[in-house]
Amino acid sequence: MAPVARRLASERGVLEPIQMEMSLQGQVNELREVLETYGDPPVTLIGFSWGAWLSFITTARHPNLVRKLILVGSGPFREEYVPQLHETRMSRLSREERAEWEAITEALADPEGEKKDTLITRLGVLASKTDTYDPVPSDADASNRVGARGDVFQAVWARAAAMRRSGELLALGGQIRCPVVAIHGDYDPHPAEGVEKPLTAVLDHFHFVLLEACGHKPWIERGARDRFFAVVERELR
Repeated sequence: MAPVARRLASERGVLEPIQMEMSLQGQVNELREVLETYGDPPVTLIGFSWGAWLSFITTARHPNLVRKLILVGSGPFREEYVPQLHETRMSRLSREERAEWEAITEALADPEGEKKDTLITRLGVLASKTDTYDPVPSDADASNRVGARGDVFQAVWARAAAMRRSGELLALGGQIRCPVVAIHGDYDPHPAEGVEKPLTAVLDHFHFVLLEACGHKPWIERGARDRFFAVVERELR
């Protein structure tokens, strides 16, 4: 989210935490420590994709740290929506790409497997095809990017997925008291309904924004990025 952080930083203080801990609870503790050490809580917490879940969990467990929670491109909060996510992605890939996707996900699930960083990087390339609608050319400096860490993904995702399956993830919404806003693209393969409906049921102060002609990353979408930043700026004010 470096492009988002840079743009928002023109008018306010912004932290862009880099999560490196090898467990879900470790990442919650890591994020809490960053907010307490370098921020001025309560803060507005913006989480994208996996970061949306991490921000949701951290807000539930440390409500005094967060004044508003903004979820961008969140994964669905109930297991019943996962098949739809997978089917949408597969429908946007060629037969060869679908086979490669399945092989990579199987290899990532193997605790004895190797080259996790290479695998997760390649999966990201395939996901960029399934998850974008009309992206603008990137001008990001690749030398400043944080490399993919397949070992971190493997260690953290298994626990997060288990929390969704058991209902523990969604139940944490009962501990969140601050306003929550979810921003989602209508072309995002993560089903919008899997975010809007579950969160509407458990949160007291929830608002859902669906962006048209928009994939998983709103800030790179030609037809949606201006509205995305307008929504974020409004919520920050």
